[in-house]
Amino acid sequence: MNTTKYIIHICILLVMGLTGIHASAQSDSLVLSYDDYITNILLYHPVAQKAKLKPSYAEAALMKAKGSTDPTLDADWDKKNLNDKLYYEKFQSRLRFPTSTGVTIVGGYENTKGDYLNPENTTDEYGLWHLGIEINLLNGLLVNERNTAIRQAKEFQHLSLNEQNTLLNDLLYNAMYTYHTWQLYHSFMDVLSENITIAYDYYTNTRESYLQGEKTSMDTLEAHILYQEAISLFNKNEIYLIKSRQSVENYLWYNNEALNLQPNTLPEHYRELYRHQVVRYDSALIHNHPAIQASINKLSITEIEQRLKREKLKPKLKVKYNPLLTTSDNMAIHSFDIANYKMGVGFSMPLLLRSERAEVKMGKLKLQELQLDLNYKQNELFNKAEASWLQQSVLQQQIDINETNAINYKQLMDGEAEKFKYGESSVFMLNKRQEKYIGSRLKLAEAYIKYQLELLNYLYYSNQLISAE
Repeated sequence: MNTTKYIIHICILLVMGLTGIHASAQSDSLVLSYDDYITNILLYHPVAQKAKLKPSYAEAALMKAKGSTDPTLDADWDKKNLNDKLYYEKFQSRLRFPTSTGVTIVGGYENTKGDYLNPENTTDEYGLWHLGIEINLLNGLLVNERNTAIRQAKEFQHLSLNEQNTLLNDLLYNAMYTYHTWQLYHSFMDVLSENITIAYDYYTNTRESYLQGEKTSMDTLEAHILYQEAISLFNKNEIYLIKSRQSVENYLWYNNEALNLQPNTLPEHYRELYRHQVVRYDSALIHNHPAIQASINKLSITEIEQRLKREKLKPKLKVKYNPLLTTSDNMAIHSFDIANYKMGVGFSMPLLLRSERAEVKMGKLKLQELQLDLNYKQNELFNKAEASWLQQSVLQQQIDINETNAINYKQLMDGEAEKFKYGESSVFMLNKRQEKYIGSRLKLAEAYIKYQLELLNYLYYSNQLISAE
C-alpha cells in the first residue's frame, strides 16, 4: 500500500469513532430585550446617576451666585478703661443690602462715650442712627461682579442640562452599540451552528458511503476536515461572543451593584428591532443637539464675562450718602434734619489700562475660538447626519439582496446535496455550495446589524437618541 494512502486510511479509522457536535437551542432561554436593557441603564447605571447630579450642581451654583446679594449684619464693640477712667466705649452696627446693580443700601446704629473719645466719633447718650445709599455711578452700575455671576449661573443651568443630555447620549450610544455587537455574534453563532450540523451530516453520510465502498477515503477525510473547520469557526466566534456578553454586562447595574447575565440569556433577535424602527429626517433637530447647545451656552457665558471686562475699562466713581438720625431714650427717632448727614465721593482710574485692555482682547479671542468650534460642530453633525440617513437606504437595499441570495444559495446547496447522494457531485462542490450558503447567512445578519448601527449613528447625530427612548 502507498504510504500516503496508508496514512489516510489510518486517519479515517481513527475519526470514524468520533461523535458529532449537535447544537440545540435551550428551551429555557431568557431574552434580554432591547427596551429592558436601555431602561436598566437609564435607571441604574452610574453614569446615568452622575448625569442626574448636573442640574442639582447648577442649582447650587445659582444659589451661591445669588448669595452675593444677601444682606449682611456686622457689629463691633470696643472699650478702654484705665485707672478707673473710661477712655472710650464704642458700639457700632451696620446692615448692608447689596443689589444686583451698583447700588447698596446701608443702615446702622452707633453709640459712643468716654473722656478721650475722638470728637468725630462722638454721639449723644442715646446714639445715632443712619440710613443711606452707596452707588457706583460709572464702573459697576449696571454690570458688575454680582449680576455677572448670577447671569452666568442661570446660563450654567442650561449648560448643565445639555451636559446631562450629552452624558446620557454618549452612554446610550455606547451601550446600544455594544448590544448590537452582542446580537451580531449571537446571530453568527446560530448560523455557524447550522454550518456544523450540515458539515457533520455530510461527514457521516460520506463515512457511511465509504464503509459501503461507494466513496473513497479521500472523500471521507476531506469531509471530516471540513467538519473540523466548521467547529473551528464556531469556536472562534464563541470567543467574540463571550467578549461581547461581558461588554453588555458592563452596562447592567441595580442599586449600585453590577449585574451578570445568566448563561442562558440571549439578545433580542435583530429582525424584531428592524421592523419597529421608524425615524424621520429633520435638520432642525440637529441644531438642538446637546453638544451644540452646550457650545452655545459656553459662548453665552463667555459673552457675559466679556461685558464685565469691558465695564472695567470705565473709571470708578462711588458716591455715598447717609442721613443721620438722633434718638430719644426709648430709641425712637428724636429729630430729623436734612442738614445732618455723612457724604463721600471716591474716584480711581488706572492711567494706562493695560491690564484691562489685555483682558478684553483675550476675551475677544476666546469668543472667536468658541464660535469657530461651534461652527465646526454644527457643520460636522449636519454632514454626518445626512450621510448616515443616505446610507440607511443603501443598507436596506443590501438587506433585500442578501435575503434573496441566502434563499438562492440554500436551493443550490440542497440541489448539490441531492446530486452528491447519487454520485453526481463531490465533497469539494458540496463544500463550495455550503460556504456560499453560510457566507450569505453571515452577510445577511451582518447587513441587519450594520443597518441598526447606522440607524444608531443617525439617532445620535440628529438628537433623537434620548427622545426615541
